[in-house]
Amino acid sequence: MQDSNLEEDVSDYSQPVRFVVPTEHQGERLDRFLSACLPEHSRARLQKWVEQGFVTLADRSLRPSTTLKSGEVIEVLAPPPEPEGDWRAEPVDFEVVHDEDSFLVVNKPAGLVVHPAAGHASGTLLNGLLHLHPELVHLPRAGIVHRLDRDTTGLMVVAKTAEAQTSLVRQLQARTVSREYLALAWGYMKKDQTITGDIGRDPRDRQKMAVVVTNGKPATTHVKILAYGQIHQRPVTLVACKLETGRTHQIRVHLQSIGHPLVGDPSYQRGAPGLGQRLGFDRQALHARALSFDHPIHPDPQHPKSFKAVIPQDLADLIAHAQIHYTD
Repeated sequence: MQDSNLEEDVSDYSQPVRFVVPTEHQGERLDRFLSACLPEHSRARLQKWVEQGFVTLADRSLRPSTTLKSGEVIEVLAPPPEPEGDWRAEPVDFEVVHDEDSFLVVNKPAGLVVHPAAGHASGTLLNGLLHLHPELVHLPRAGIVHRLDRDTTGLMVVAKTAEAQTSLVRQLQARTVSREYLALAWGYMKKDQTITGDIGRDPRDRQKMAVVVTNGKPATTHVKILAYGQIHQRPVTLVACKLETGRTHQIRVHLQSIGHPLVGDPSYQRGAPGLGQRLGFDRQALHARALSFDHPIHPDPQHPKSFKAVIPQDLADLIAHAQIHYTD
């Protein structure tokens, strides 16, 4: 029944999981059908997703009791399976850049995992959000609509209401959310470019992602050169990357695929062993510096909500070490 699989590790939650209704499920209730397709979720939770607009079917308004027709395609903009057990509210250190009734924007530091998963049951951004706003426990993923890797820094928007979460997910799906990253990559990049390689699990190492020929998801990254420098007599290029899609490790994989892996990247970097020890920098040189989107409740296309985050000190020091004089 399933057209594509839920991924355990995704960069945003804007890509729907699709289910085609088989002939034998003609006339079945929507919530009952979803329970069979997504057995890891309770029927009550799936009913809530339908009511909150996370389940769509072309040209039909949906209720949990909606009866299905053979061949219909149901799209679920749902989170990955949540970890077992209750989420705990915990004090976690992160900067709140903006906070209002329907959403907040945070500046995630390096080393902070976004939400609980195997090996990270607590101490995540999600736990900290619940400490700051306990009411977020009623939203899928506590309002989180996209993520950053543990050691990537920068801006994230978090919904505070179901209406805002639906709007932000739709904006991500429509590719109208502007996300810009600052990255320091190995090598002398000759020109600005757009990278469009599909991304999927690396067939040689399932713990990594890669640009693949089959079973990948379309991904587009726009790369603009900002400055050149050197680290230990090796050339580096400071670039700005804009995302159209939000695939797992997208910038890291795309830059590695064209021969310019990120400085410090523990998974996708080749060469320069021991760099972290020598420079005091032991993570991928990637920072989500700018974020722009329509207000989720009161959209005004002429005045989107826009935010910037200053470069974290460790990355600023690394850029200076590369003899690059850059001011954001």
